Amino acid sequence: MILQRRILLCRTPLDIPIALFLTSQIISTIFSWDPHVSIWGYYSRFNGGLLSMISYVFLYYAFVSNFRNEQARGDASGGVQRSASSFAAKARLEGAPLDERAAGPRATSAITVVKRSLFVSLLSGFVVALWGLPSHFGYDPTCLIFRGTLDVSCWTADFQPMVRIFSTLGQPSWLAAYLAILIPIAIAFSCVVILKSKGLKDLKQSSKKNEILRSAQNDKLISNFGFWIFLLLSALFYLDLLYTSSKSGFIAIWISLAFFFVLYIWFQRKQVTNHVSNILKYWYLLVVFVVLVFITFFVGQPFSQLEKFTFEGIKKNITSTKTTIESRSEETPNEQKFAGELGGTDSGEIRKIVWQGAFDIWRSHPIFGTGVETFAFAYYKFRPVEHNLTSEWNFLYNKAHNEYLNYLATTGIVGLGAYLSMIILFLLLCIKYYVSSIKEKKHNTHYILLNTGLLASYISILITNFFGFSVVITNIYLFLIPAFVFVLTGMIESEKKHESKSNHITPWQWTFIALVVITSFYMLTTLLRFWNADKAYGLGSNLDKAGEYQQAYSVLLEAVGKRPSEPVFRDELAINNAVLASALLSQEQTQVSTETASLADQLAQDAIKLNDMITLEHPSNIIFWKSRVRIFYALSQADPSYLGGALEAVKKAQTLAPTDANISYNLGVLYGQNNEIEKGISALENTIKLKTDYRDAHYALALFYHDQAIDDNGNVVDRERLNKAITKLQFILENLGEDDTVAQETLEQWKKL
Repeated sequence: MILQRRILLCRTPLDIPIALFLTSQIISTIFSWDPHVSIWGYYSRFNGGLLSMISYVFLYYAFVSNFRNEQARGDASGGVQRSASSFAAKARLEGAPLDERAAGPRATSAITVVKRSLFVSLLSGFVVALWGLPSHFGYDPTCLIFRGTLDVSCWTADFQPMVRIFSTLGQPSWLAAYLAILIPIAIAFSCVVILKSKGLKDLKQSSKKNEILRSAQNDKLISNFGFWIFLLLSALFYLDLLYTSSKSGFIAIWISLAFFFVLYIWFQRKQVTNHVSNILKYWYLLVVFVVLVFITFFVGQPFSQLEKFTFEGIKKNITSTKTTIESRSEETPNEQKFAGELGGTDSGEIRKIVWQGAFDIWRSHPIFGTGVETFAFAYYKFRPVEHNLTSEWNFLYNKAHNEYLNYLATTGIVGLGAYLSMIILFLLLCIKYYVSSIKEKKHNTHYILLNTGLLASYISILITNFFGFSVVITNIYLFLIPAFVFVLTGMIESEKKHESKSNHITPWQWTFIALVVITSFYMLTTLLRFWNADKAYGLGSNLDKAGEYQQAYSVLLEAVGKRPSEPVFRDELAINNAVLASALLSQEQTQVSTETASLADQLAQDAIKLNDMITLEHPSNIIFWKSRVRIFYALSQADPSYLGGALEAVKKAQTLAPTDANISYNLGVLYGQNNEIEKGISALENTIKLKTDYRDAHYALALFYHDQAIDDNGNVVDRERLNKAITKLQFILENLGEDDTVAQETLEQWKKL
């Protein structure tokens, strides 16, 4: 742009919806519960923050502005003179309409870039799919790199790739969503190469002993080979998708493929209906369908209702004897464990609860929501009580597990409306393109295939986003697929020809070039600093989790030094300081020197000061208030005077998360430690109302009842309270675990009183 002395910003059909969407994100960020999170995104994910959305929009406009056709149709200056016959052959080889090829190579440069971009996408997907496939069989390359063993021992019990693979994307559903995007594109290319080979066959019948014919025959062999390459690639992607056991991915891929096949056949309906024999010309579609069904039949799919149609299901039905029935009954716990997220509540039931919470957030903040990417904090405030009875009752949900409800909750009806307007307008433009192509009977089959494949991929994103949420790779395709389609369909106007400027670079141009270089260098060094800070934080956080607080201190200090504006780093350092201070002060008094006591006091004050700043800057972030409870409680183990600070912090946390059973439980326990037994009993009774199966709350309440029932000499002074305590222990043994030895032993002792 600097050398051409003009701004290269291409107008597109989505300009208004994109502008509305960005505006809604900016306004929502301004009024956000936590502007820092809204700008940067939730830490460790970042996708979804204002900066990430600006980046996606930037990529969209960078592509359409730099790779649109640079030459008006029919401009002979950039064209290459060809004879009519040779030109027609070349056009057919490359799958381009004659009138587009007539404009010369520059007129189709954008289309070439689109195709190459899609090829690179498929190549990247091949690497990802190939990387994740061995992990299903217990051989994960990731473990080989980080631990030197080709197995799955580097993963925790909650992330077992032998159950659900995730390759390099970190989560099975994300991998499934990614592969669901690539499969229609790969299938579209497989069909395109077959059509090219058909075109070459027609060319052979009309041209004899022609130089182009000789190259065409070679290209035909390549095209036939290419079909099987793309088919195998599609099969690999689909196999990996099945191994993710993602229901949303499975639904998305079959709906998108149904759309692809139906729409393509609709375009070819006249050839099929007018000449029945022509049906065999579309054998490649049948081959693709059969291959996918074959893989599904032998590998299986994530829906138990459809299992009877798979090979395993049929085999079970055939061998359904008494022995197999007994063996199946023995295996039922493992099957339930898999279906219910490793022994937990069905994911569909949890989604319903989370979605209800998202609606409640929107009702409270209907216009602009609670702020971009603030769902993690807002959900605590409006979390349905039913969530406490699920296996993930103590999990932090930073997404609504529905992209549309997530936008509704965090950016309000304005944000969701703008987001949907981009999607709906793009779909309407595609419908208009298909309708006009049918009416005018002027469409290139190759481009129709590619466009249909891209649109099918786009639809798969919309489906997986409904059952989950977007990540970086899906959002990149969400913004770039429309750009690809606009280029392929010619919906973007060709750039008008500009008079060439002088090749002389002026001092002003050199100044702008220098500014660009300096800015780029600054951004790269900043990114490198952030990366190093993140590595230090990750190491320090892991050391803290392992109990190595002293080793973690220096690396956490390094992380904060490199990026002091990140509250997550400061929060972890504050916790580390508090634990170290408590450990120093908890030593035997004879071992605590004046210097040690001074160091411990300094660490304690640093921890409190850091947390004071964080909670002041982020008052609605419940995570930092939970950290405050932990900080003061750790310090209170060495100095009881800090207990009041922990109690005040947990009260604040309860106002931010009124239905969180764990916070209510901690409030009751802290009341008890502060000798406010009645308040503690009240808090624990409320905890049990929130979560009836909370074993620790029942046990703590039993202890409180017991403490009130006896005096300092161990004599019973309140038989009613003692009976309540005994009843609580009996409830634990009868309903929550008959093998609870602690409750059993305590009950036996109390019955003797």
